[in-house]
Amino acid sequence: MMDFIMIAVILVIAAVGVRSAIRHFRGRGGCCGGGDYKPRKKKLKNILYTRTFKVNGMHCDHCKNRVEEVVNDMAGIAGKVDLKKGELTVSYAEQVDDDLIMAKLEKAGYTARRISQ
Repeated sequence: MMDFIMIAVILVIAAVGVRSAIRHFRGRGGCCGGGDYKPRKKKLKNILYTRTFKVNGMHCDHCKNRVEEVVNDMAGIAGKVDLKKGELTVSYAEQVDDDLIMAKLEKAGYTARRISQ
């Protein structure tokens, strides 16, 4: 009887582990806090130009939302993240120094480098 209980407990633990791993690798695991929070979207009226940044440290939807929130809180720019590529596309309505964007992202726990002009 004791063997049956131990096997059942091990199977339950394994099932929970497999489920968590699947959610994590699909980007819904909440490795950094998770939750269903969605940042507000920001649209710019006049886009002067766009640039793309490679952002390291993003692992899940929570990371994606956090990076977009950091950029969208800045005046004159709006950002959108492609989590699979690990890229942030920033649209500029006014001149904003790229170093300022990268500094804000670093303060939030991510590293970024510009990959397009």
